[in-house]
Amino acid sequence: MTQPESGELERSLEGADKDSTTHRSGFIAVVGRPNAGKSTLINAIVGAPVSTTSAKPQTTRRVIRGILTRQDAQLVLVDTPGVHRPRTLLGERLNEAVYRAWADVDAIAMCLPADEAIGTGDEFILQRLSEAKCPVVAVVTKADTVSRETLAAKLLAVAELETRLNMRWAHIVPVSSRVGSQVPALVEVMCSLLPAGPVLFPEGLATDDELEAAIADVVREAALERLQDELPHSVATVVEEIVPRDESDPEGQLEVRVTLFVERDSQKGIVIGRGGSMLREIGTTARPAVARILGRPVHLAVHVKVAKEWQRDPSQLRKLGFDNIG
Repeated sequence: MTQPESGELERSLEGADKDSTTHRSGFIAVVGRPNAGKSTLINAIVGAPVSTTSAKPQTTRRVIRGILTRQDAQLVLVDTPGVHRPRTLLGERLNEAVYRAWADVDAIAMCLPADEAIGTGDEFILQRLSEAKCPVVAVVTKADTVSRETLAAKLLAVAELETRLNMRWAHIVPVSSRVGSQVPALVEVMCSLLPAGPVLFPEGLATDDELEAAIADVVREAALERLQDELPHSVATVVEEIVPRDESDPEGQLEVRVTLFVERDSQKGIVIGRGGSMLREIGTTARPAVARILGRPVHLAVHVKVAKEWQRDPSQLRKLGFDNIG
């Protein structure tokens, strides 16, 4: 990976230096269209799997905060659902959660994947970002997936958006979250945009995410990965209960009961599989991550229920926790 060669793009690191005696802290929203590499980038910066990274678009459905604490700064990265033109009430609420997150941060990092052309989805987001009152960084993600020539062309196209959309990037930085290339440089850029301030979260904390919400995300991601293209994004997960499996041993194995909701009876059969085989695979896939979250051995019990057309039903959205996303 090389730095951009043109003078216009060399500002990717310009201004990143800061007074080393000043402690900085604040929030940076990581935004972009679905599957632009937002969650993978946050996990690479924080150094822990704090955000869901399924290859399927629209996997992230909540505003999740990943925390990087250094001696000179505390960077809180706000992972948001991918902004898209909504087709359901759920889609509208996901976008609203993103817009709320933008209003309360110190800077915004816009993810633009190197292996895809800038499209209408990107421009849709950038039009909304024109209203932002904070610096916006262009992060060209997945840089390891393209040739140097393709990457250079992408960086130039990103720079040209300034003229075409009458905007200004604070920095332009190419990164590869998968191999870690340029991630430290991006962290320096991000920290330089934070205001002077104290530590906001306890040292050693990688996320402020609630345990039950994190577990629900893990199970949903496992379902999406195991089902491949058999099921659309009509899956929601809710943690019903976390209790000791043996009441006489409160420090022993935990029983984690999760309900996986689908919209139609036909989808329920797909999730369960022949003789319960698919449901067992989902549980087997998710169990190690759930155990890591809780720091204990777990027995993961996943059940399937139908909540008809829940993505379009306000009452169902409230029951599934989407009434106040983020």
